[in-house]
Amino acid sequence: MKKLYPYIKPYLKFFIASILLLIIYAGFLAAAPMVEGLITTRLKDDVSNIANNVLGAAISFSYILRILKILLVIYIGNITCNFLSQYFLTIGLQNSMRDLRNEVQKKITRLPIRYFDKRTVGDILSIISNDIDTISNALQQSLSRILSAILSVTLAVILMFYINPIMAVMAVLILPGSAFIMRFIMKRSSLMFRNQQRALGTLNGYIQERYTGLTEIKLYGKQEESIEQFKKINNNLCENGFKAQFISGLMSPLISFITYIAMVAVIFVGTTFVISGTITVGQLQAFVRYMWQLNEPLEQVTQLSSSIQSAIAASGRVFDFLEAEDEVPEIANPLSIEDLKGNVTFENVSFGYTKDNILIEDLNLDVKSGQMVAIVGPTGAGKTTLINLLMRFYDVNSGGIKVDGVNIKDMKRDDLRSIFGMVLQDTWLFNGSIADNIKYGNDTATREDIINAAKIANVNHFIKTQPDGYDMVLNEESSNISAGEKQLLTIARAFLADPAILILDEATSSVDTRLESMLQTAMKNIMKGRTSFVIAHRLSTIRNADLILVMNNGAIVEQGTHDELMMKKGFYENLYMSQFQKLA
Repeated sequence: MKKLYPYIKPYLKFFIASILLLIIYAGFLAAAPMVEGLITTRLKDDVSNIANNVLGAAISFSYILRILKILLVIYIGNITCNFLSQYFLTIGLQNSMRDLRNEVQKKITRLPIRYFDKRTVGDILSIISNDIDTISNALQQSLSRILSAILSVTLAVILMFYINPIMAVMAVLILPGSAFIMRFIMKRSSLMFRNQQRALGTLNGYIQERYTGLTEIKLYGKQEESIEQFKKINNNLCENGFKAQFISGLMSPLISFITYIAMVAVIFVGTTFVISGTITVGQLQAFVRYMWQLNEPLEQVTQLSSSIQSAIAASGRVFDFLEAEDEVPEIANPLSIEDLKGNVTFENVSFGYTKDNILIEDLNLDVKSGQMVAIVGPTGAGKTTLINLLMRFYDVNSGGIKVDGVNIKDMKRDDLRSIFGMVLQDTWLFNGSIADNIKYGNDTATREDIINAAKIANVNHFIKTQPDGYDMVLNEESSNISAGEKQLLTIARAFLADPAILILDEATSSVDTRLESMLQTAMKNIMKGRTSFVIAHRLSTIRNADLILVMNNGAIVEQGTHDELMMKKGFYENLYMSQFQKLA
């Protein structure tokens, strides 16, 4: 709750209004048994007088009617206060949860890429959706009940002491006994609720992973294996959930058992007090009602204990996420590049994803403006890592990277990344029209600009053949177009952004041979005047590069043009010829 307070604070007036209404509600709730007891006492006296043939004795209907009117006012006030309290509480909680979700979304944009590299998408989605919903639902269900319980118990105890201190002491023994049971059980079940939330995150991560790879699962006939693995993870969730809920569920019957024992003792003693005339029958009735007012809130709290503990576990995951280390802060006085040309320099760059595993060491590279630089090498050589460093998705361990002589660490990340246009091997399109997806690269682009970019990317003809052309809506997975068509759309988007530096990471991997040839010509025209980095496994696609960097084990082992490298008959020549050996 302490960590939630900053999100609750702006809406504190709604919570205060809810609490005040709950106090009035508890007052009505406490007054009802006393007023009901008046009716019982009066009826008992009237019946006794009639039985004893007292002159003029009769049922006091006018008195009872007045009391019933008072009770009606109490019940209506009770219901009204409860309704308004829930209304204000809902406003405060839902606005607080909205702000919490907004903060989580902002946090995502501040986290470094390495955070997401170490976690599954499904687990992060579970934090954003399931865990925050768990907190919201638990607070909505339990907060008012807990506050109401505290107030009801307090007033009930006060009025029990007013009726009879001896009986009150006997009844109040329920509270420490219940507190001991609750603490004992919650201490043992809290770990199980944390395990339950972690297991739920694992399950969501597995589902997300398998859903995105459904085609491959069917292709390789792994349906049964996938189902079995799901059952294993699901059983783990079931086991943790059962332990948590079962142990938590023991509280209610144990507290009820203590209450029933205390109630039997109180009724026995109370009966003797009624016989002796110490208290009236109506007071005994009211006292028993107050004992139920002690038991009912405790019962409610124990019934809510599972959701409360789930919320505590969920809030731990949410605030661990919010407290994760942000990207390295921007410098106080960032530099900007005037008259951008696109010269890129790597100076003694060393980098490793972990301190114990250095991938790139003492890398030096000088790329001139307008050059097309191809980066080739075996898997794991460090090609994509080089691009991640250039974009500052990761920061170098030592050395520096400069654009037009300005160290990229001295620039704002947004300013740096605005220089680049990027097309990745894994395409990303969103649910929207084709035109909107292309325009994502430049919000100010006109329809004519979008069409020109599509023509340059050789995707205009495909778009025009679609039912709604540029207004065709792509679904959430973009599965209503082919992989190659998705790649072409992302290339058109990058071209439309008109960047100073282009990065193409296996951008032609999903394009067929005919389109690849057309695309090479278009790319050559677009790259004029721009520095371009092209990562490629198909070396035939980068033969015309101005400079080819051959990487292996994080180092540039060779560099030059295609012809120069082939003449060396070194690592590049072996890599290039191996493609044809595989085809032979």
